[in-house]
Amino acid sequence: MRFASLGSGSRGNATIVEHGNTSVLIDCGFSLKETSRRLERLGKTPGDIDAILITHEHGDHVRGAPMFAKKHGTALWMTEGTFRSYRHFEGYSPHFIDADQPFEINDLQVRPVAVPHDAVEPCQFLLSDGDINFGLLTDLGKITQPVVNHFARCDALLLECNHDVDMLHSGNYPASLIRRISGGYGHLNNQQSAEFLAAIDHSWLQHIAIAHVSEKNNCLDKAKDALISVLHCPPEYIDVADQEEGLGWRHIQ
Repeated sequence: MRFASLGSGSRGNATIVEHGNTSVLIDCGFSLKETSRRLERLGKTPGDIDAILITHEHGDHVRGAPMFAKKHGTALWMTEGTFRSYRHFEGYSPHFIDADQPFEINDLQVRPVAVPHDAVEPCQFLLSDGDINFGLLTDLGKITQPVVNHFARCDALLLECNHDVDMLHSGNYPASLIRRISGGYGHLNNQQSAEFLAAIDHSWLQHIAIAHVSEKNNCLDKAKDALISVLHCPPEYIDVADQEEGLGWRHIQ
């Protein structure tokens, strides 16, 4: 089983997970052309993608999905709330999912997990081959007990470290946007992500990557330091899925 990021941040998000003969994208927030370019960078083509899992309807996660599905005949999976709230899905017939109800896409087992975010029916995903577990956890304003329970044993994790609290509040964002980002339906700050790691059995982690890092309200050193305080690992152990380069393939043993 392996995973990679096409890119992660406020200007676009997409993650690819592969096992056996199955390849899925989690989100498709780049244009059709850019998604194809970033897949090629990873040695993949759009035709290799069996399905796109959508976490929620915000443009940086869903922008390219309708055209990608239309051009390449790719199956779309999402909650009904996500489908209803994004007008560009009109005319499509996706597979509807229920948060917390697992399902399968060929060789991959998929468990959606409901999360608190300022979207209609958002979720994040755990993917498994039946033994190895990969978790994607971004775009949530707080860590809930169900999130801790479901993500308790991940072999690899792409984890949001969106902002540093002091940088966010001392920056030039308007007060309303600061409240949105830092609120219970916004994005995880560095300390929240560290506290999440402390709440799970992180001894299973072979790979951990920081994702959805704010370009204005965070810095990688601060994000890494927060996680290192829990993991007690060298800085190079923590990967970064950034906006431009994403993250190259990581194999999960």
